[in-house]
Amino acid sequence: MRKLIKSLDIDFNKVNIKVGRDTLFNVLRKHQMLTLRKKTSARTTNSYHRFYKYNNIIKDLEVTRANQVWVSDITYIRTVKGFCYLALITDMYSRKIVGYDLSNSLELKGCVRALNKAIYKAKNINGLIHHSDRGIQYCSNVYTQILKRKKIDISMTEENHCYENAMAERVNGILKDEFYLDQTFNNVAHAKRAAKNAINLYNEIRLHLSLDYKTPNMVYKLSA
Repeated sequence: MRKLIKSLDIDFNKVNIKVGRDTLFNVLRKHQMLTLRKKTSARTTNSYHRFYKYNNIIKDLEVTRANQVWVSDITYIRTVKGFCYLALITDMYSRKIVGYDLSNSLELKGCVRALNKAIYKAKNINGLIHHSDRGIQYCSNVYTQILKRKKIDISMTEENHCYENAMAERVNGILKDEFYLDQTFNNVAHAKRAAKNAINLYNEIRLHLSLDYKTPNMVYKLSA
């Protein structure tokens, strides 16, 4: 709510309107414009596999710049015919989504495409750490070999992945709760268009309290 008030301040001041938090909340509630968090119901992580699982090396790390730590995760998107899956890579410092891919299966290809997009767009990945859960996609030889070839250090959750990959979980929630990716789409193509639009709005428009009311793009560009 504070972020919304902050983003509307300039427009309100132009027309000499003063709106407090409670008033704005009541207006949004009256017009059914408030969003409620929904519980997830699709499993996207399978950590029971034969591949090597890496240690969590970002647990006590101070993140001070963009492209220092990327966090990766997969979240489900509903369609009329079933689930599709959104692979996301987020820069921990700026909160910017630097790579993503939406596919109709949990196979490795979607995660690889998201990773390759992020690497291709990044100007400098020296000293970069890639952090994820212990899902089979991220532990697979194909995925880890890409990271090793690019000299990207590998970090993974160890005990409770929800807490050890909290930022990725938070980004998933924002995209669903605030940008309506929790709805049921007609097909994968429809979901892809919605995901692209949501991620653009998240990166370029949404103000973050943790970023001192700046957007992820603004902070990323200043630091990368």
